[in-house]
Parts: sequence; structure tokens; C-alpha cells
Amino acid sequence: MLLVDDDPLVRTGLSMILASAADIEVAGEASDGDEAVARVRATSPDVVIMDIRMRRMDGLAATRAVTAMADPPKVLVLTTYDLDEYVFDALAAGASGFLLKEGSPQEIIAAVRTVAKGDVMLSPGTTRKLVGHFVAARANPRRQRALTKLGALSEREREVVTAVAQGKSNADIAGELFLSEATVKTHITRTFAKLDVTNRVQLTIFAYESGMVTP
Repeated sequence: MLLVDDDPLVRTGLSMILASAADIEVAGEASDGDEAVARVRATSPDVVIMDIRMRRMDGLAATRAVTAMADPPKVLVLTTYDLDEYVFDALAAGASGFLLKEGSPQEIIAAVRTVAKGDVMLSPGTTRKLVGHFVAARANPRRQRALTKLGALSEREREVVTAVAQGKSNADIAGELFLSEATVKTHITRTFAKLDVTNRVQLTIFAYESGMVTP
């Protein structure tokens, strides 16, 4: 994985925390977004821990650039700032997780493992913000656009999207819908293409915007 933060002490601390996990290897570090994009191309990490506020290219722009690459790494945003606009912008940029730096070492390691598997990792406070935002935005024009896209999904794909938005894993979905995990993954990949999203967080956002899932 790659560590991206403009504070060398933070990078050192994170490196020590992650080095304590036998299944995690730190492949490199970067001090800003420009350097992060270059390091991702050079090292091809599975996961990038990304700060938001940095010199030159910030973490949000870097996340957009990284997730737009072919076979992109998962991005876990790790920040001090629990601001609504950061949460929503990071997820919209393609991040697979959002965690505050006040989290424990165990929480950070667990978050890295979670996004590495392709699942979504959000702190409890972030989840509440996300749900609250979409409840308040039900009448937003984005809802109409989401409803238009909904027509492209098959009935089975709608069931899979609903289950993803409810926080269920691929294994849970497979057992519930009597499918193999490989088939579930295929359905999810197809919905990504049909809905023009890149990860499970954005799929969940779509489910709330379209009204498929309600809090």
C-alpha cells in the first residue's frame, strides 16, 4: 500500500502501525497529490491511504486522478477534518473509505483490510452524515436522474444493488439470493457500467438517490 500525507510524522506513525500487520506491506510514501499519482503509477499499490489537505494537488483531486486509472487501487481517505463537504467529495471522487485520524491503530488496520477486499469502510459518524444527506436531498434533481438510470437495471441487478446499499457482503448477497459469489461479482460489475459508478460507495449513493433504499 501507499501512504499519502504532507506530515512526515504522520507517515512515520502510519507506517509503524501498518508494519505491525503481517498481511500489509507499505510500498511507498508521498507528501502531496502530485507525488501520489506518480508513486501509484510506479508501485501499483492495492490500497492508498490519502490525506485531504496537502500542498499542490490536494487529496480529493489526487483521489479522482488515481481512481480514473486502469486497474486503480482502492483509496482510503484518512483525515483530521470531519466536514460534510470532505466526506461527500471524497466518496464522489471514488474513495472506498473515509476514516478520521483519531481512530485506533486496530481500526486503521481493519479499514485497510476492508477496502482491500473491495468493501466499503466508513466511520459511524460518516455513515450518519451520508444517510442524513440523502434523506434531505430526496427532492433534489439528482433523484430524477437516478430514477432514469434505474430503468437500465434488470430485476436481479436491482436486488443486488439494494443488498450492497444495505451493507451486505458478496457472500451474504450470494446466500440470500441463491447465487454464487462469482455471479454476484458479475452483477455488481455490470451495474457499475450501467450506472457509471466505480465502487460500492457510489453504488450505495445511487440506491439512496433513486429511492431503492431508505434509511
